[in-house]
Amino acid sequence: MRAAYERLVPLRLRRIIGFDAKGAVSLVLWLTGRRHGVPAGAVPVPYFGAQAPALLVFLGAMVVELFVVEVVLRSLGAPFAVRAALLALDGYSIMLALAVIAAYVTRPHVVSATEVRIRSGAFFDLSVPREQIASVRRIRAYNEKGSVRVDGAILTVAVSSQANLQLELTGPVTAVRPLGARCEVRTVRLFADDPAVFLAACSHDPEDLVHP
Repeated sequence: MRAAYERLVPLRLRRIIGFDAKGAVSLVLWLTGRRHGVPAGAVPVPYFGAQAPALLVFLGAMVVELFVVEVVLRSLGAPFAVRAALLALDGYSIMLALAVIAAYVTRPHVVSATEVRIRSGAFFDLSVPREQIASVRRIRAYNEKGSVRVDGAILTVAVSSQANLQLELTGPVTAVRPLGARCEVRTVRLFADDPAVFLAACSHDPEDLVHP
């Protein structure tokens, strides 16, 4: 069945369906106070803080819009079927926005004894083996375009147009972009709310991360 699904459904559509599924899982994790893909002893490195104000304001505006639309439609005497359809559409949009936020919160970057996992919510996930990381350093970049961008052999996973960490690799790794395109990269730039936590975790001997 999986082979038939992959044969019949285009890759981009499968990726979009996957975003929805991961978002739903992230909502459950968020409500239960858990995180995805953070094994015992690993160090989670959040990146949601920088984009939280904008996303929460956007979510609040969507909630207000839902109530305003209902009030306006009622005042105009719109049929119940029309109001119900629009409310369902607005409610679904709010649920999607909550799923996006939940994915950012529950899917942090992760530094473990074996790998460094770089993520962007439900949209991007790259695991780099520890032995392939040549160096990690701070950078200051405030005009990054897009959340996941590839320029030659440089991958940037930005937050609010920012990146503050850069990993140089000993060799190329394969990254899968949000809609499924694959690329080989040798440098990874990313954003962390607290880059010092990321740097400290990467500087520790892997054996130190086996036991919390």
